[in-house]
Amino acid sequence: MIIATAGHIDHGKTLLVKALTGTDADRLPEEKKRGMTLDLGFAYTNLDNGVRLGFIDVPGHERLVHNMLAGVTGIDCALLVVAADDGPMPQTREHLAILDLLGVSQGLVALTKIDRVSEERVHEVHAEIELMLADSTLSGVPIFPVSGVTNTGIEELTNQICTLSQEIDIKAANGNFRLGIDRMFTVAGAGLIVTGTAFSGQVTRGDRLWIAGFGTQARVRGIHANNAESEKGQAGDRLAINLAGIDRDDIARGDWLVADPALQLYKKLDVHLRVVADARRPLRHWTPVHVHVGAKNVTGRVAVLGNEAIEPGQSGLAQLVLDEAIGACANDRFVIRDQSAQITLGGGHVVDLFPPRRGRARADRLAMLDALSTPDHGAALKSALALSETGISLNAFLITRNLTGAEAKNTIVATDAVVAGDGTDRLAISPAAWNARRTEFLTALDAFHIANPDRLGPASIQLRRSLGRYMPKPLFGGMVASLIADTTINSDGMLLHRPAHQPGLTGNDAKHWQLLLPLLEETPEAPPVVHNMAESTGLSVGATMKTLRQAVRMGMLVQIAGNRFFAPTALHAHAQIFEDIIAAKDEISVSDFRAVTGIGRNLAVEILEYFDRVKISQRDGNIRRQVKSVEAVFGVAPGA
Repeated sequence: MIIATAGHIDHGKTLLVKALTGTDADRLPEEKKRGMTLDLGFAYTNLDNGVRLGFIDVPGHERLVHNMLAGVTGIDCALLVVAADDGPMPQTREHLAILDLLGVSQGLVALTKIDRVSEERVHEVHAEIELMLADSTLSGVPIFPVSGVTNTGIEELTNQICTLSQEIDIKAANGNFRLGIDRMFTVAGAGLIVTGTAFSGQVTRGDRLWIAGFGTQARVRGIHANNAESEKGQAGDRLAINLAGIDRDDIARGDWLVADPALQLYKKLDVHLRVVADARRPLRHWTPVHVHVGAKNVTGRVAVLGNEAIEPGQSGLAQLVLDEAIGACANDRFVIRDQSAQITLGGGHVVDLFPPRRGRARADRLAMLDALSTPDHGAALKSALALSETGISLNAFLITRNLTGAEAKNTIVATDAVVAGDGTDRLAISPAAWNARRTEFLTALDAFHIANPDRLGPASIQLRRSLGRYMPKPLFGGMVASLIADTTINSDGMLLHRPAHQPGLTGNDAKHWQLLLPLLEETPEAPPVVHNMAESTGLSVGATMKTLRQAVRMGMLVQIAGNRFFAPTALHAHAQIFEDIIAAKDEISVSDFRAVTGIGRNLAVEILEYFDRVKISQRDGNIRRQVKSVEAVFGVAPGA
C-alpha cells in the first residue's frame, strides 16, 4: 500500500514518516541543509499484518506544488498532516483541494506537534480540520493527534494504518502496463533505473517496454516493488525498474513507460473538468494554464466546451490544448493551475484522446463525451455506439481505454458490437445501426437496378456515393464483405449486384454480341484487339467499340486498355497468377508474368499497367510489388 503525505511546509511530515518507518525521507543534501523537502522522498516499512507500506513524502512549499503533484498522482491513500500550533494553512487547503480533484477518497489525518500546544488548542484545531474536510473526498476520515518528538499517538496511528491496509481498494492489475516516471538515475554495475507509480497492468522481469511516443524500446532487467526486489510489479506499486537497451538521455521525468507501443503522446485531450469551489472567478474559455498529468507538467489552454465558462465549484466538459504533447489514457486524473503556476484552478479526468478536427463543441460531440465519461469500459462503448449511426473508431476507443487484447474482446462481446474493417481502420457499430445501414445499402442497390435494368450493377464507389448519407470506407467495405458472404449480393469484377439481377444486351448490341463473343471465348487469356474483332466479324470499328463498351457497363467485360477488353473471369485468372508469383518471389517483372501466362509482351504490359491503375500493384523500375489483394479489388472470383 502506498500513502502520500500532504500538508503545509514545516508541519512535520518528514518527521512523522520517520517516526512511522524509522527512515528519514529527506534524501538530498540540500534538504538536510534547509530543513525542508524539495523533491519526493520515500520510506518503507512492513506492518504487523504483513502488508508492505510505502510513504511518498511530498514537498509542502507553495513553490514546489509541481513536485507534490508528481508524488500524489496514482496513490492508494493520503496522510494529511496539520500542525497543532498553526492549524490548517494555505498549502494545507491547496493540498486537500488537489487530493479532492484527483479523487483520493481514502486516508487519514495526523494532527502533529501536539507536544507544543495545550489540549484545548488540539481540540480547536481538530474541529477546524473536520470543517475543512467536510466538502471533500476525505470527509469523515479519522484524525489522530500525534507528536513525532515524543511518539505520542504514533502507535494508534500505526494501528489505524494497519486496519486501513485491510480495507483499502487495491487497484486491479487491468490494462496494459503503464508507469509514470518521476525519477531516473544510474547505478554502477546495473545501469539505468527509472522509478514511478504503476498506473495499470503488470510487468515482469524480461518484459519489453517502450517510452510512449518515442518508439524507444527497452528490456526489464530487474524490478524493485515497494523497495523490495521482485519478479513482477503491478498497478498501485511503487516501482524501480532496471532497464537495458536505453540511455539516460532518452528518458525524462514525466515520460511514460508502457507495454503497448500504440500508446502515444497527445496535444489535445477532451476532459471532464471541475473548478475548485474557492476559485476567485469562473474558468473562462481559452484560459492559459499549467496542466499536471502523472509526473508531467506542461502549459496550454482550456477550451470550455458548450459554454463560455465553468463557475467555481461546478463541472463541465473541456478540451486541454497543450503546448507539448503528453501521454495519457481515459480516466487519468489531472490538475490545472494558473498561468503563473501559483494557484490551483481545478482538475478532473481524461475522457478522449482523439477529438475531431472540427466541431469539438457540437451538441452531438458533447453527447458523445458524456457517454464516454465513465470508468466502465463496456458501459462507455455501449453508450457511445447508441449515439453513432455510422460507428466509432474501435482502435481509438481501445487505445484511449488502454485495454489488453483479452479485455478488448470481452468488452466488444459484452456490447454485441458489430466490427467492420480491419487493422487500424476498424469500426464498431451497434447492431441496430448496422441493420439500418444494411437496409439503406440494399435499398440503394435495388434502386440502381430499377433505374439501370441493362447494367449489371454499380461500382462500389458509385454505390457508396448514392447512399444519401456518409458511410465510412471501413463500414462500407465490411458491409459489402458481409453481404457477399451470406449471398445477399454478388461481386462480379468490380461491380455489385443482386444475384437474381441478370441484364442483357438489346437491339443491335445483342446481335453484335453474338458475333463478338466467340472471338473473346476462343482465346480468353489473350483476347483480340478491337480492330481485329471488327475485321473478323465484318462490323465497323465504331459499332464493335459501342457494343463492347455497353458490355463493360453491364459488367460482362472489363476494358484494360484503349483497344483491349477482357471477360471478368479471364482477367481474374491473370490477377490470381500475379498474386501467386508475388507470394513466391515478393515481386514480379514483365518476363515473370509472360513466362507463366504464355502471352505476348505487349499484352503482358497492358495487363500489368491495368493492375497498377486499380492499385493491385505498384511499379518500381522494372519490377512490381503488390499493394492490395486481388479479392480487395475484384471481389470474390466469378464462379467461386
